[in-house]
Parts: sequence; structure tokens; C-alpha cells
Amino acid sequence: MENKAALSAGERLIKSKQNRSLGELRGKILVTLCALIMITATVAVTIFLTVKGLQSFLVNHVSPIEFLTSTNWNPLADQPSYGALPFIFGSLAVTFLSALIAAPLGIGGAIFMTEIAPSWGRKVLQPVIELLVGIPSVVYGFIGLTVLVPFIREHGAGTGFSILAGTIVLSIMILPTITTIATDAMGALPSSLREGSLALGATRWQTIRKVLLPAALPSLLTAVVLGMARAFGEALAVQMVIGNVRNLPASLLDPSATLTTIITLNMGHTTYGSVENNTLWSMGLILLIISFIFILIVRYLSSRRKI
Repeated sequence: MENKAALSAGERLIKSKQNRSLGELRGKILVTLCALIMITATVAVTIFLTVKGLQSFLVNHVSPIEFLTSTNWNPLADQPSYGALPFIFGSLAVTFLSALIAAPLGIGGAIFMTEIAPSWGRKVLQPVIELLVGIPSVVYGFIGLTVLVPFIREHGAGTGFSILAGTIVLSIMILPTITTIATDAMGALPSSLREGSLALGATRWQTIRKVLLPAALPSLLTAVVLGMARAFGEALAVQMVIGNVRNLPASLLDPSATLTTIITLNMGHTTYGSVENNTLWSMGLILLIISFIFILIVRYLSSRRKI
């Protein structure tokens, strides 16, 4: 009976090892499959968008120089023109301007939560930031349309539909992204930096300004670039407040358009495979290229982290 019991225990041990090996194998296959699907989807989207985006230049013979530098966009004229410069300018303008507003606010909020406020500060602000993340973009656009645009029209000039309205809406939308990443970056700094600086006689503000911010600078810049990447690809909220005109704006109060707003407005009204449809795909290709540039910047900044 004892040998049989020992044998049963050995069999159970072997069976346990086999089950564990099978479990590890299944887990490895599952995560590998997920990674392959993600890589395949990314490569497929990139190839598809590249092929479609180049058709306007290779098949329809639209001049790439005219497409990138001309300010005349009129696909329905007798002599159609496909200048996308106003839309490229509008996209870059609202992206950089929104980053100028959101970056100091987000980084300041992160400093407040990690260095200034007691424990209740983060408990109060963190849910507020998460609430901002959860609001759909159409709600931001609707608030901008009903509140911000009339305010600019009454206290500024023009119709209210402007780069300024789009910038303010986008700055609010990217604020949670910048604040969250900046908070994680500041919180990840080792306590020895603070303790060493305070031990040398520095005040709290001197420690924040001369020690903590330089140490976290690559991560803070990464937060700003990721926020800009989100702002650059946003379409619906901006479309509702920016005006969607094809002219190059002369001031912040002038209406404008972005690449995303023109694509979403016109894609449903063009014939698939037509010249205008292909030029919209070319705008999508520009969005993809600039998104890759943002990713490369983030990778470069991440590689500079020393702490």
C-alpha cells in the first residue's frame, strides 16, 4: 500500500509538472499570438495607407510640391487644385498652441500632487483628471460650440469659429494625458534626490526647480509630446469649433481647418478612387508620417532618461 501511495504521489507530481508546462506553453502561445496580431495590424495599416496615399501622386499625377505648398484647395473647379497647406498649417497650429497651454498646467498639477499637497491633494485631483479622460470628444466639441464660440464672437471678432476655439478645446482634452504622465514621472523620482537637496539647505521650491524638474525633464517632455500626438489626431471636437474653411488663417480669431476635419467632412462625399478621394488618403498619409515623427521623438526622449 505504501509503494502504491508513493507511486501515486510521483504520478501526481509528474502530472502537475506536465500541467504546468502545458499552461506555460499555452500562455506563451497566447501572448505571442497577440503580439503577432498587433504587429500585423500595424504593418498592414501602414502599407495600406502608404499605397492609398501615394496614388494621388503616382496615378493621378498630382504634384507633391503643389499638394504640400499650395494654399489653393478647390477640387470641384474646372481646373482643380489640391493645395493642402492651409490644413497642414491648421493642424500644426492648434497642436502646438494647445501644448503651450496644457503643458504648464499639466506639469504644475503634477508638481502640486506629488510635491506640494498632502495625501488628499492627489485623492481629489486624480478622480478629476480621470473624469476629464472619460468625457467623449463630442461632448468637448459641443461645449465649445455652445459656450466657447459665442464667447469669442461677443468678446473678440468674427464668428467665433477660430483657431483659438480649437486650441482651447484641444488643450483641455490633452490636459489629462500630460498631467497623468507627468505625475508618474515626478512620483518615480527617488526620495534621495529630495532628501539630499533639503539636507544641503535648499528650500522646497529650490529643490523642485533645480533638482526634481531637471531630473524628470525627459519624462515631462515625453508627456507633452504624447499630448501633442493626441491633439494632432483629434477630429470631431475640433471640427465643431474651428470653422472648417480652406483659407490660410491670418490670426487666432480666424476660422481654419485641419487635416482630420477635412478628411472627415469630405470622405463621405467623394467617389472612391477619384482624384479628390485619393488626395484625402494623401492627407491621411501625412497624419501617419507626423504621428511616426511624434513616436520617434518620444523614443528619443525616453532613451535620455537617466533616473
